[in-house]
Formats: sequence, structure tokens, C-alpha cells
Amino acid sequence: MSWLEVLVLGLVQGLTEFLPISSSAHLRIVSEVFFGRDAGAAFTAVTQLGTELAVIIFFARDIWGLLVTWVRGMFDAEVRKEPDYRLAWLVIIGTIPIGVLGLLFEDQIQTAARNLWLIACTLIGFGLLLGLAEKVGEQRIELRRMKVADGIILGLAQAMALIPGVSRSGGTITAGLFLGFTRTAAVRYSFLLAIPAVVASGIFQIPDVFAGDGPSGVQMAVATVIAFAVGYASIAWLLRYVEKHSVYVFVWYRVALGIVLLVALSLGWVAAT
Repeated sequence: MSWLEVLVLGLVQGLTEFLPISSSAHLRIVSEVFFGRDAGAAFTAVTQLGTELAVIIFFARDIWGLLVTWVRGMFDAEVRKEPDYRLAWLVIIGTIPIGVLGLLFEDQIQTAARNLWLIACTLIGFGLLLGLAEKVGEQRIELRRMKVADGIILGLAQAMALIPGVSRSGGTITAGLFLGFTRTAAVRYSFLLAIPAVVASGIFQIPDVFAGDGPSGVQMAVATVIAFAVGYASIAWLLRYVEKHSVYVFVWYRVALGIVLLVALSLGWVAAT
């Protein structure tokens, strides 16, 4: 893997990980269009460690509060009544679907699911779902009112992001809006929910990323650092943006990109696999 490829893909990962436009789809598309090959699911998983480190640092106070409350709640029944105790359990519960499905369909995720025809369709289809959720969602529920059923549904929505083009944050935000959560609440929960799954996936796939003509250890480290720095800025921007704006700009972008990709595939300008 060339240094240009490493730098470009690290930048793409950082820019797209937290936006509801699918970082895995963008890495797959950029790899194929500009470098003539697929960087691989393992590369995506490992660079996501950088962006998840950005989440951990950005939400350090929130995460520490959840952990402390969760541990205290194990020994104190009064603490179990606190919203943070329930939210901590909801993050754990919501992580189960993606963990189970990721293990069951690991081979398909790394091969068939990376077909660009499928990615184009998921970009469009789930983009339109996001737009519908924005239109019909009541956007009145805050995180402190989240229920167990909500956590399970949002966990299943996150698990759909195992298919490139769906988007981890996009799937969670879409489900959250349909359930009536505010945009800010849905976005914040999508960030927290992603941490356990992404960190576990990235660590699990570290050996795979160096196979064949993959990046060297130094290149992988540089790509991850770039993803971290750009990702941190993206978190701050997205949280400010959704407070005052709808998510329609991401819907339009997803649909436009999906259509352009379908045209490019139909004309043979880009190889599907």
C-alpha cells in the first residue's frame, strides 16, 4: 500500500465515520476509484480505532460518569434508579446484536457485502429512510427517557451497518428519530453505542490488516492518527450542526452518491468487486 493511499484513506475515515453517510462505503469507493483495489474490511476496522479514540476523549466525562454509576449500581439499589445506570446497561444491551451478527457473518461482511452494486443501493435506500425518519419523527425524547426496548431496536439498527453503505451512525440515528428521540440524543447515543463494538472489531482484525500487500505498521499507525484528528473535529461539528439543522443534507448526499455510483458501474467505469 502506498503512502498516498494511506494518507487519503485515513483522511476519508476521519471525515466520514461520524456522519450518517457510511465511512466503510466511502473507503470502499475511494479505494476502488482512485487506487484500483479494495483496501479491505480489516483496514476499515483498524482505522476506526482512531475515530473511536476521538469519541472516548470527546465524551470522556460522560463515559466516566456512566462507568462509575454502573459499578456503583451493582452494590447500591438507589443508584440503579439513576438515568446513567440505565443508559450504561442500554449501551451494553445495544452492543450485543452487532457482536453476534458480526461473528456469524464475518466472511460475508468481508467479501460479498463489499460489492459496489450493493453499496450503491444501500446508500440510496437507507438515505431515503433517514429522510423519512427526519420528516415523521416527533423528536421530543431525550436520552434519560430511553427504555430497554429502545436500546434493543437501536442496537439492531447499528448492526445493519455491518453492510457497507448503511452507516453505523446513520442506522442508529434513523431508528432513533423513528422512535421519537431528538436529533442530538440520537447522535450522542450512536457515538456511545459504537465504542464497544468498534474497539473490539478493530483489535480483533489487527492481524488481518497486514496480510498480503497491506500497509506496514507505521503506515497503519499514521492512518489511524489522521482518522483520530479529523474524526475529533467531525464529532464537534456534527453535534453543533444537528442542534439547529435537519439531516436532509446527508440524505441528498447519500442519494446523489448512490446514483453516481450506479451510473459508473453501469458504464463500466468502476469495477463492482
